[in-house]
Amino acid sequence: MLKLAFSLPAPDSGSRRLAIGWLMLALGSLVVAGLYTLLVVLSRTPGIQDIFPWVDFFHTALVVHVDLTVVVWFLSFAGVLWSLNSSTACQTCGWVALYLCVGGATIISIAPFLGAGDPLMNNYVPVLRDPIFFAGLGLFGLGFGLLVLRGLFFSQAVGHYIRSGAALRFGLYTALVIGLLSILALFASWIGMPAFAQDTTYYELLFWASGHTIQFMHVQLMLVAWLWLAAVSGAKLRLNPRVALLLFALGAIPALFGIYIYWAYEIGSANHLLGFTWQMQFGGGLAALPFALIILLAVISSGKAIVTARAERSALWFSMLLFGSGGIIGFLIDGSNVTVPAHYHGSIVAVTLAFMGLTYHLLPMLGFRKPIGRSVNLQPIIFGVGQLMHVLGLALSGNRGVQRKTAGEAQGLDNIQELAGMLIMGIGGLIAIIGGVMFLVIVFKAMWPPKPESLLS
Repeated sequence: MLKLAFSLPAPDSGSRRLAIGWLMLALGSLVVAGLYTLLVVLSRTPGIQDIFPWVDFFHTALVVHVDLTVVVWFLSFAGVLWSLNSSTACQTCGWVALYLCVGGATIISIAPFLGAGDPLMNNYVPVLRDPIFFAGLGLFGLGFGLLVLRGLFFSQAVGHYIRSGAALRFGLYTALVIGLLSILALFASWIGMPAFAQDTTYYELLFWASGHTIQFMHVQLMLVAWLWLAAVSGAKLRLNPRVALLLFALGAIPALFGIYIYWAYEIGSANHLLGFTWQMQFGGGLAALPFALIILLAVISSGKAIVTARAERSALWFSMLLFGSGGIIGFLIDGSNVTVPAHYHGSIVAVTLAFMGLTYHLLPMLGFRKPIGRSVNLQPIIFGVGQLMHVLGLALSGNRGVQRKTAGEAQGLDNIQELAGMLIMGIGGLIAIIGGVMFLVIVFKAMWPPKPESLLS
């Protein structure tokens, strides 16, 4: 069987510039989130913490950090992929979407320094109850909505002949459809919000359905990245493009179940909440498992033939490993303990690793230098090992009953097993931070200065 190259061709100059803009926003969100990580540490350091004028700067900074890493980073990288697959039509719409998101992300980033506070640590999109923060969040959401609408109407056609590139285009399009469903879910929850919902409960219900739904979008984009990374790293994928298209459809179908949940159950009811939980628990990995098995067999059968794109291959390996770990841990959740963050950290970090590996491959397509060297090959391994330790440490501690969203003495670390689990978690987190910083340094070094032709095109 012929080798099927699951990849997309280089985009036209307009789409390339848009993709560069979204990539810069995605990378910038990680830089600012890293600075907030430093501020979180300083805000709890004796002697230095008194410099900060905010009553609860720790949680205020944590809200901004989470929103930048979980919302802005992921949705901006989605903009990179959708821009690469966009047509030349309505490029002004694409730039307006990007500018709105840049403006929104900027306001979110500086909101604490403009007086925003009153943090609420609800799931998916924690908030600062302040008009400044909500203005930034709303502006970013408006930009993302425009990005999705442009993608739905002006993406490259899948075509009548289903080749490997067409399968990837279909995967990207299913992600757009799920993105639209997530936006509609947010509006439906806002319109139908029950009267009893106040404070944290209000925002928990507001983002519950859309937050669960958008995870399917992230997974679809991760699967596109998996196939692309497998192809560029030399794996001989024995996968018929039509089968790949069917698997992408299988991954998207569970997201449609949310429509039934809204129709059948009242917003805020136990069945409404459980419905979206079960939707993600049992449907989130339907396509990921067969894709992972196909890619794994391709890598094994290729043997020593794989000698190209080592960083991309390592990112692919650890992405699959972490996604599988997160999925397995998800079935072990019993109560509100740190097994819950172990589950979702495994899943979302798997997406991040796939995006990191794909970034290395996309840089030359966007007119920048190809990252090479020992540090580039080591970065996905360092980041992946650190995150795997972080996840496993949380899972071990959760198995012993350590509660989530606690710190210090409130964690109740009473025995050696609990202490060991949280120690592994902490060491892994530090290693992962090193890997994350390495990624940013490597990418910015490759992007600066850009090739002359990227500036002239």
